[in-house]
This record gives sequence, structure tokens and C-alpha cells, in this order.
Amino acid sequence: MRFSILGETLARHDDGTEVPLGGPARRALLTLLLVRPREVVAAERLADELAPDGTMSAHALQSQVSRLRAALGPAVIERAGAGYRAAVDPEDVDAGRFERLAREGRAALAADDPVRAVELLRGALELWRGPALADLAHLTEGDTARAAAVRLEELRLGAVEDRIEAELRLGGHRDAVAELRELTGRHPLRERLAALLIRALSAEGGQAEALAAYEETRGRLADELGSDPSAELVALHRELLDFDPSPAQVRPPAQLTSFVGRSGEVAEVAGMLRLARLVTLVGPGGVGKTRLSVEAAGAAADDVCFVELASLREGAGLPRAVLAALGLRENGLQLGGGGQGPLERLATALADRALLLVLDNCEHLAEEAAALAGRLLAVCPRLRILATSREPLSVIGEHLWQVRPLDDAAAVRLFTERASAVRRGFTAPPGPGPDQAPGPVERICAALDNLPLAIELAAARLRTMDVEDLAQRLDDRLGLAAARANRGAGERHRTLRAVVAWSWDLLSAQEQRAARRFTVFPAGATAGAALEVCRAGGAGGPGPGAPEAEVLEAEVLESLVDKSLLELTGGRLRMLETIRAYGAERLVEAGEATSAGGAHARYVLELARAAEPHLRGAGQLEWLERMAAGHGDLQAALGWAVGEGRWETALELLAAASAYLWIRGVSGSVAARAAAVLDAVGDAPPAGLGEEFAACVLLAAAAPGGLAAWRRHRERAGRLLAAAWAQDAAGGTGGTGGRYPVLLLVWMMRNAAEADPLDAFALVSAQRGRPEPWVRAVAAYVSGFGPLGAGDPAGAERDFAEAAEGFRAAGDRWGTALVLDALAGMAGARGDRAGAVALTDEALALTERLGALEDSADLLVNRADQLVDGDPAAARADYARAASLARRAGGSAALAAAQRGLGDLALRDGDPAEARRLYEEALERIDPHWVKSAGSRVRALAGLGRVAESHGDRPAARARYTEAAASAAAVVGGATPQALRLLGLPQAVIEVVAAHAP
Repeated sequence: MRFSILGETLARHDDGTEVPLGGPARRALLTLLLVRPREVVAAERLADELAPDGTMSAHALQSQVSRLRAALGPAVIERAGAGYRAAVDPEDVDAGRFERLAREGRAALAADDPVRAVELLRGALELWRGPALADLAHLTEGDTARAAAVRLEELRLGAVEDRIEAELRLGGHRDAVAELRELTGRHPLRERLAALLIRALSAEGGQAEALAAYEETRGRLADELGSDPSAELVALHRELLDFDPSPAQVRPPAQLTSFVGRSGEVAEVAGMLRLARLVTLVGPGGVGKTRLSVEAAGAAADDVCFVELASLREGAGLPRAVLAALGLRENGLQLGGGGQGPLERLATALADRALLLVLDNCEHLAEEAAALAGRLLAVCPRLRILATSREPLSVIGEHLWQVRPLDDAAAVRLFTERASAVRRGFTAPPGPGPDQAPGPVERICAALDNLPLAIELAAARLRTMDVEDLAQRLDDRLGLAAARANRGAGERHRTLRAVVAWSWDLLSAQEQRAARRFTVFPAGATAGAALEVCRAGGAGGPGPGAPEAEVLEAEVLESLVDKSLLELTGGRLRMLETIRAYGAERLVEAGEATSAGGAHARYVLELARAAEPHLRGAGQLEWLERMAAGHGDLQAALGWAVGEGRWETALELLAAASAYLWIRGVSGSVAARAAAVLDAVGDAPPAGLGEEFAACVLLAAAAPGGLAAWRRHRERAGRLLAAAWAQDAAGGTGGTGGRYPVLLLVWMMRNAAEADPLDAFALVSAQRGRPEPWVRAVAAYVSGFGPLGAGDPAGAERDFAEAAEGFRAAGDRWGTALVLDALAGMAGARGDRAGAVALTDEALALTERLGALEDSADLLVNRADQLVDGDPAAARADYARAASLARRAGGSAALAAAQRGLGDLALRDGDPAEARRLYEEALERIDPHWVKSAGSRVRALAGLGRVAESHGDRPAARARYTEAAASAAAVVGGATPQALRLLGLPQAVIEVVAAHAP
């Protein structure tokens, strides 16, 4: 016999027939006994629970028990001492089964088995038919009844929470949101439900909604309980605030000191920016252009991107520097760029965006900065640019603001504030009267032409000097500036250089040595990196026989910070460009430029080698961030190696950094130097560096103009890479193989668009026996395309699933996202739309964490393609969001795919004119030679064919279908249904295009 108390109390025979239990009193009595099967309940307690007013006598209770026994059988309810018990197995009571299943489901969730957890928890919750112990609801004064019901309802809600958490882990964010909103409405103070809702909203891309849900919960807790959110909820809130699906856009640097003497200029420059789209702050070095730009940008706009150009040495890298500052990749995870160069990607990303772009220190790249500004302002109507330079950019529409030295009062105030920071209690002596000689502070500022940087360098010396002594030394070195008002920018620049030289000469020999060697870091360094390079940067290196003065200690760097030669911000040491330029001259003068550059290159190489395995594992995000912070160091090290003709070092740097460059999407930034290396070494790389040569060839091909280098060196690179990953003599692949596993995946991707990709396919797929899991996962992924092309989707899916398991086990988000995308396409092709959506959702979460906005846009299009038939509204939202992400990323191919999808919906909605516009715009953005865009191009052409059909223009429709077939054939070698399936096309498109194959 089975019993149910999760709802109305029921008893059923084994055949399912219901046992008549009689009136409410008997149902309530049975319920009380079934709350704890096999446990004795005292008769007195039963009577009190059933009749709290004391009206039930022992005889009346016995009478109810007898009637229950008659209905259920005498063995079900037993007399035990002074009470009764239900002699039934807890598994025969739905509440007992529920508790067991709920426990097992929670254990499965803790063991990270969400599939099993969902199965168990759904089974547990399906046992409920209504409120717990419904037949005791009228017994409001009974402690046993009330406590038991509350306990079961709490367990029920906990099981619901566990089930939702398991479903979220499986990617069910979209379906969970509505249920969680309803549950949080009924339980507004339950923090776990709030956390689950916040996570679901965040996973769906609703960061603003997720933050609003947190604030709503926090407010309720404060208002109704007077308490703060739990530590778990606070941590989740912090995670939301820290999370950005793309690398952070560079904001103007936070300032550590007060801004003196230019508040009026800030307002005027900010006002000028409201009227003009290009404003250039012009003035000599050290006059305060950068600081004024930071303050004016903060007053003029909310959305500001700050691009520091001082460390950039080549004008060709300017568009990439702006892309990096915007937090944008040059290409997606699939490595192709769709034919876009950095400038085209920038123009796409900023086309509709309201942004103030600050270009700081343009003077050494004035011509390139002018060209960039002119191009972007012409095609991005909501963009404004604020530049700083020692000379105008000379662009039509440029407004100039001459930044002049501080006035006398502001200069004295600046000196006093900075001096008091290093010498407590310092105050400037009273200023002179009308007929009195200037005081020491006035003399110092006059000698320094009231230049802010010079004043700050001089004020830092008051730590060890008296103000009169400082004034006298400056008088001796520079002379009083009696005619300062007549000096031009050139004279003022010479004054600044003299102050820097004076400050330098006051350093100890060890401080000078550290300062000049520090100049090899183009954009600053951590203290550890600076010590390592500066110690090894002398002609003889640090070694055990080095003189004592060569052994640099951390205190030396601290002393340089104290003397304002270095700044410490955000955990990194940085040298102002004016001082760095002077120090670099001293480095050459000391004969240490080559040795310090070599020490720096060795440091960068070791860092890249250390990062490489982590970039393919669980530490991927942390090491990507670390390598990105040192991207300028990589460029500088490569520049040194190429400039010195150290081709071995250059090849090693390129190969060691290749995983970072491809996963982060900045491979194009080193393409020019990779091409220079190839020009120098030809097809005969140094012995033992064949794999490095292959990496160099792949990186040289990463730029839009890299096709020539690829064609020239592809065959040789392929042979060298194959030799590095050759099978062992015994015929297996049990050895470790090459040094750079990522090259295998990139080599296959690059060769996939070639007419003869089979050698690359054979090389990579042969690595399935390697000991490293990541390599086996790559081999399984590539192997899956073999059965896919041969018409064996089940075999392909097995290989892809093996690859997904391997990448997940390794912790690699890049590889996992690639494979999940392939698996989602397979699921959609066999009609499993729900499975395809779930896999795409999982891939989306990974691409967002990698900052791969363009790939996220592609995945959203794929998801929309799966949803369009069953939920066109959701598909429309995904296409629109994909278009937004693609614009933000500057990805024209992803934007074209989204426009194609919106065109499909317009045609479905009966608006062929809008569909035609969207299809034609999509085709304008697609590179017809890029394999990844082939599917979008074929679908857009087929869409235009359907538009023509809707107008009754059969010839035009046939022409479009034929063009679609030809486009497909150019990529996959034919327009047969089997070939077209490789492009992921829906069946309807396959049929119409195949029918028009040539």
C-alpha cells in the first residue's frame, strides 16, 4: 500500500485503487502518523493535535483508530504502549521518497553531475500534488502539524533551488528566468533564489537587469530585516561589477595628485569639444597637455577612450593601438578577419558610437595620427577626438588650444603642494612685495619657466635639500628666467631637458644605472620585472663575478619613485616619456643599449614560455590578462631582435607568444615583424627552429596583406611542422611531439581555405595518441571533419564530443567554444533544436569570458537560426543583439550574418523591400573569398532569389540562386546537397541552391 501526504492525504492499494479514508478527522489522524512512519506518537499528543480545545477523549481517539484500521487493514496502524504508529516503510510514503530523492539530487549537484541532479530532483518534485499535509491545514494550533508542514515546504523549496541550479549549469538560463522571477516574488527575502535569478539574468546577457535584481534584494533585506546581503550575494554582486564580456576599454588614467591652476582651461576645452569634433592641445613637453586632456575629457563626456601613443614607435601600428585601447580584437577565435584591416575594423566599430577618443602624445606620429583622425571623423559622425601634440595635426576642422605654462601664482602653489608631500610642514616663504627681490620659490619657478613637470621634479628634491639651496643650484644650472615671457616653445623645451638632466645628475651611480636600463620597458613594468632586467642589463650581466654596484636592490627603484623619476600606479612602475627619452640616450651613451635590450628580450621570452601551457588550460583568463599587460614589451623585444639581426631570438619570441596572440586576437600586431624575419632567413631557418619558423609564417599571414608571405613559405613551413610532430619510429605518437601545440590547430584553420588541405588534416588528426590531453582534443576536433565531409554525421559527432570532453578537462575555453559550435551545428542538422540552443548557450558563455565579441555575435546568429521557426521573437532579439555586438567589435562579417538573419525575418513578415535592403547590405560587408562567411553569402544570395520570386521575377530569382550555387562551389568544391551541408545551411536553402548548381 502507498500513501501520499504531499497534498491531500491519500492511500492506494498496490494496484492503484484508492482506499476510502472517511472524514477529516480520520484523514488528519493518518497524516499525523505518516509524518514519521514507524515512530510512536503518544495518544495524548494525537488527541491534543486533533482537538486542541480538549474535546477529544481517549475513547473518541480509539474509535477513529479502529475505523482507520478497518479501512486500511489491522497491520497498518499498531498500538504501541501509550500511543500508536504507522507500521509502513518510509519509501511507501511520498514524503519519504521525496526526501530521499532530494538528498540524492543535492549530492549529485555537489559532485558536479547536473544531468543526474536534474533527473533526481524533477522526480522528487513531481511527487507533490499540493501543500504539504493539506489535511492538517485546519489544525492551526497543533505544534506537530505546523512544524512538519513547514519543514516539508522548506525542503521542497530547497529542492526547487537545487533543480534550477542544476539546470543553469546545463545552460537553461533562458527558461529559468520566468520561474525565478515568480519564485522571488513569493519569497522576496530568500537570498539563494535571488542569487539564482541574478546568475540567470547575467548569463543571458542582462547585466543591467542582474544588477537591478541585486539592488532590489538588498533594499528588501535592509527595509524588512534591517540586515545586509550575505557574503555569497555580495561576492556575486562584485563579480557582476567586475565582469565585462570584452577586455576593458582604457579610461583616462586616475590621477594621484591635485590639479592646480587650470580649472578655467578645463571648462573652455570641454566647451570647445561640444562644438568641434577635433581639438588638439598644443604645447612643449612638460607643459601639462596630458593632464589637461584627462581633466577636460572627464568634464566633456561620459564615454571616453584614452590611447597613450608615447611608447608606439611605428605609425603603421596606430590603428591597432586604438583597437587595443577600445578593448577590441583584430580577429575572432576562428582567426579569420574577413578581409578587414585594423582601420576598417575601427571604422565599423565606431560608425554609430558616441565616443570621445583621446590620442595622447601624437607628435612623433603626427602624419599617421592626422590620417587616422581624418578617416575616422569622416565615417563616424558621433566620434570626437581630443589630441595632445607638440605640433598641430593639420586636419581640416581641427581646433587648436595652446597649452601655456602656469601663471606665477599657480606655479608657486603647485611647487608648494608637491613639496609639502615630500617634506611635511613645508610652506612657501611669503611672496615678495612690489619692490622686493623674488623669494626662493618664485626664483625656482621662474628658472623652470613655470613648467609643471619641471616644477614637480624640482619639488621632489626638497626631501634632501633646503629650499634656498635648491634655488641656488637651479640658478647656477639654468640661470634666472628674467626674459621668460619672450621665450618660445623651443626654449621652454630646452629648459625642461636641462631640469631632467639636472635631476639625473643628482642620482647615485646605481640609481642612474637602474633608471637608464628601465627605459627598455616601453610602457612600464612590475617591480620584479624591472629588477630582473635592470640587474642583467649591463655589458657583463649580473653573474657571481659582477661588481657590487651591479647588484641592484629593490630600494633603488623605491628611491627613483621618491625622486619622481618613476611613478607607481596600479602595481606597475612607469617612467614619464620625457624622462624615458633622456634615459634612453644615456643608455646608448653607456654602451648598454644592446645588453639591456637583450636582457629585456630574454625576460619577455621566458614569460611567454611560462604562459604558453596556462593559455591552454584553466589559467587561461589570468595569463591572457598578464600577457596583454606586457604586449608593448613583446613588441619592443621583437623590435630589438629584428633591429639587432637576432633572428633566432625573434623566431623564439614569435613562437612562444603565438598562443597568446591568436587567442587574444592580436596576431596582426606582429605580422610586419614576422614578415621581416622571413625576408631575412628565407626558407632556411636556423637549425632546430623549424617549428618556430612555421609559427612565423602563420603570423606573417595574419595581416590582410600577408597572402604573399603565406604562399611563398607555406610548403616549407608545412614540412618543418610535420617534422616537429612526426610519428615516433615505432609508428605511434606516444612521444611528446613539438613544443607549441597551438600551432597544430592554427595550421589546420589556415589551411582549411586552401585547395589542398589534406596534408594539414592528416598531420593534425594523426596526433590522437599523444600524451597531452589538449593535443588529443585538437586531433579529435580536426578528425571530426573527415566523417562530416564523408557523409557520416554520427562519426563526426563522436569525434567532436571527444574533443569537447578533452578541452573541458584541460580548462581551455577557446577550444571548447570552437567544438561546441560544431556540435551545435550537428544537433541542429539532425533536428534537435533544443540541443543546438543549449550547446550554443554554453559556447556563448565561453566566448564572452574571452572577450570575443565577434564570435559571440556569430553564436547568437546561430542560435537565432535554430529558434526562428519556433520562436521568431526570440530569434529577432538574438539577431539584433548579434548586430549590436558585431558593430561594437568592428566585425563586418558577423554584422553581415546578423543582417542576413534579419532579412530572413523581414521576408517572413511580408516585407520584401526591407529584406532586400538587409540582404544587399550583408553582401556588401562579406568578403567572398573568406571561407567562414561562405554560408552567410550563400544564404543572402538565396534570400535575394526569394525576394525576386515574391515579385514574380523568375529570371532574376534563377540568377541569384545560380550565383549562390557558384559561391558555394568556390568554397566547398561543389553545390551538391552533401557539400552544401558543410556550410551549415538549412534544408530549404540546400534544396533550392543545389537545384541551380552548374
